Amino acid sequence: MDDHDVQAELRAALDRLAFANRSAAVLSSTLDAVEGLRRLCHLLVPGVADWCAADLMDEDGSVKRVCVVHRDADADLTGLTGPLPPMPETTSEPLSRVLRGAGPLLLPVSAPPNAQEAPDPLHGVLREPFARLGGVSMIVAPLRARRRVVGALTLVRGAGHPPWGDTDLALTEDLSHRIGLAVDNARLYAETQDVAERLQRSLLPDLPVVPGLGITARYAPAVVTAQIGGDWYDSFVLPQSGDTTLIIGDVTGHDLRAAVIMSQVRNMLRGIACDREEPPGVILRRLDLAVEALYRHRTATCVYALLKDQEGGPCHLEWASAGHPPPLLVTSTGDTTYLHEGHGLLLGVDPHAERPSASRLLPPGSTLLLYTDGLIERRGETMDHGMTRLRQHAAALIDRELDEFCDELLDGLVAGTHDDVALLALRLPPAAR
Repeated sequence: MDDHDVQAELRAALDRLAFANRSAAVLSSTLDAVEGLRRLCHLLVPGVADWCAADLMDEDGSVKRVCVVHRDADADLTGLTGPLPPMPETTSEPLSRVLRGAGPLLLPVSAPPNAQEAPDPLHGVLREPFARLGGVSMIVAPLRARRRVVGALTLVRGAGHPPWGDTDLALTEDLSHRIGLAVDNARLYAETQDVAERLQRSLLPDLPVVPGLGITARYAPAVVTAQIGGDWYDSFVLPQSGDTTLIIGDVTGHDLRAAVIMSQVRNMLRGIACDREEPPGVILRRLDLAVEALYRHRTATCVYALLKDQEGGPCHLEWASAGHPPPLLVTSTGDTTYLHEGHGLLLGVDPHAERPSASRLLPPGSTLLLYTDGLIERRGETMDHGMTRLRQHAAALIDRELDEFCDELLDGLVAGTHDDVALLALRLPPAAR
């Protein structure tokens, strides 16, 4: 082999390495299996193939073609994606063989397969694209992960390009292995996210039914992580006074331990509040002592509020905050006020510090919103910006029913958040006429 051939082989090897690196970057760019395959297919075409198809297999054995990409942007791809027919028990058809465990297959194709030669129900899955898109050489490779097949990748070249060779087959085999792992990781992520969300929701309480009051809550998990967090809300009626508690809180951390501590802190607060029925600042100080004794070096934020009925008159709110974003009060006419009073240190910082309480009369028909910081925080902007955005959205939605108010508030503010969001909303009855 002369120097020219050596240089050509070296360039080809470097090109294959660069392509493998680009493929890895594409696969790691999303945790959605289908989206990852689509992005990769657009890299493969026209990078190495004239057209390609990607199929995914579910746990029940059903197969779905999730992507077909052709180098000609105007090519008719209508109807080429979607669920595929069931696989037969035995077959010589390439796609079925690969999905049943065969290794990657390199096949010359002089014409679309003949239906009489291949009675396999999956036969048409290859025949129709070839009849429409053409091709003279194809590779069908399994997507494997954890010793099982999770899908297949079909790569096709037309007459204007060199047919696939053994080097291409080796590259495709390596690539399909990477794809299989990425698909499996994406599925595991989706399953973990689902379990985490169901666990988080199971730790949240039922809300009380209080005559004349509207009380509702929402919890939205972070859309960019499978971890669970320490956000919580609570509301219950005190046994002696009949006051209604309104509570929102957030234990630091995004893991199972944070969720467990959240549940335990919430239950401790319930016990302390029901036993003592003291001003909110005193209740939070007692809770802080308990957190210091049981969960040293763990911090949390919390708003503890009491709604007191003034014997048919205006409702009176008493509250205290332990490092938590201030509640938002929205009047029936859309005027907004943040309740900054009664603010103290986070729980877990100084359990012996005095904690102030605050109070005010709430206008008839007003809405009180307690929320966690995921509703207002965004990367790259100040907290003031997020609080202004919340104030504007809440004022614009004040004429909606309370459930609709909360739903649309989340729709408008939560998209793309990096944190869980919990919110608790109270609406007072309008003034008597």
